[in-house]
Amino acid sequence: MASRIVQQVLYLEVADRLRAMIQANELQAGAWVDEISLTQQLGVSRTPLREALKVLVAEGLLRLEPRRGCFVNELSARDLDDIFPLMAMLEGRCAYEAAKKVTDDDLRRLDPLHRELEQHALAGDIDRYYAANAVIHEAIQELADNRWLSDMVDNLRKILSLSRHKSLAYPGRLQESCAEHLAIFAALKARDPEGAEALTRKHLLRQLDALHALTAQDAALPEPGQTASLPDTGA
Repeated sequence: MASRIVQQVLYLEVADRLRAMIQANELQAGAWVDEISLTQQLGVSRTPLREALKVLVAEGLLRLEPRRGCFVNELSARDLDDIFPLMAMLEGRCAYEAAKKVTDDDLRRLDPLHRELEQHALAGDIDRYYAANAVIHEAIQELADNRWLSDMVDNLRKILSLSRHKSLAYPGRLQESCAEHLAIFAALKARDPEGAEALTRKHLLRQLDALHALTAQDAALPEPGQTASLPDTGA
């Protein structure tokens, strides 16, 4: 019995590590999952790795293709349009409940997190900003203290980890995102549930807008080997 428990813990630890690798873009969207390489990198056998892969397939982070193996999932434009409004609604509700329950001690704990966020935004450090941003989202979710709501947010957050980081690459989005977080924090300090909810919904939907803008921007770029056509000046 003891060995079975250890084995279960091991594959769950491997699943956690794989999620982190996906979020850090070490396993990129669309990439084939090299099981042999991962067993060597993580120092585990194929059995716990394959059990971990099953967990991530069930969560939607990976997809299994017959005779080809596992691949990191890619979210389509429709997926984003379907998921982001749901996430905006759920995280908005987290902010609403957090604003009703937040204490002065909670606000003191949130303050340095927001100051760190501002520093990363000023430095233009997308990776560190994203990590600090995630901590703040999770902290507000914890303040909401609603396990049913939290379970739904966790499930969608795992899926959105496939693309959310990308929105910060859009010009100006890093600073805009930081300003939105500071506004949400101000609503929490004011114990304004409706304001916190509305600002959080807007924050999530602006991420979707940035992803759409990035897609349009990429579509306008010339194909490799081609040069952008110049306007006819009549010269």
